[in-house]
Amino acid sequence: MKSVLIFAITSFLFINSITSCGDKKKEEKLPIFGYREVVAKELDGKKVVDTVYHTIAEFSFIDQDSAIVTNETFSGKIYVADFFFTSCRTICPKMKTQLLRVYDSIQALPDVAILSHTIDPEHDDVARLHDFADRLGVKSDKWHFVTGEQDNIYDIAQTSYFATAMIDKTEPDGFIHSGAFLLIDKQRRIRGKYDGTVEEDVNRLINDIHRLRAEY
Repeated sequence: MKSVLIFAITSFLFINSITSCGDKKKEEKLPIFGYREVVAKELDGKKVVDTVYHTIAEFSFIDQDSAIVTNETFSGKIYVADFFFTSCRTICPKMKTQLLRVYDSIQALPDVAILSHTIDPEHDDVARLHDFADRLGVKSDKWHFVTGEQDNIYDIAQTSYFATAMIDKTEPDGFIHSGAFLLIDKQRRIRGKYDGTVEEDVNRLINDIHRLRAEY
């Protein structure tokens, strides 16, 4: 009887060990994208080494409600960023269908939002973005559609989010842009990149939002 009990306890510990390892694997942190720099500095008289990661640059745009949107708008929040334009007839409709799924999934999450930048600010003024958001049935407290100076939008797309955004007269609508969704953490670092036209990749994004929230 004693040997049976020892066997049962040993089996229980072994199974728990396997489960624990599996849980740890599931809880692995998401990677941090972009360049990084190792910096040596002094802290309390001691030399320490710290890693400085790429972060989203300072920005200031105007959303569909004529509100100024800056980095501070997302202070303490995770957000999903993308680039689009309202008259796009190619990948944008697919992207917005998929982002609506993300929007629906974050309704109960106060620390998660969406930021969509138009790459055609000359056409996409505040009124047009407001109408676009209305037709999608979304609210600006969760999903900001922003416009601003074209050079500023293109610059932040390419240098901060590593996303394509440019004028290209050879394209059907006169622009070319990335179909990527970028997952940004509360420290303004890129933690994931997803194909916004592929449902399976957006499923991964929705799951990764919860994984990222678990880090805080």
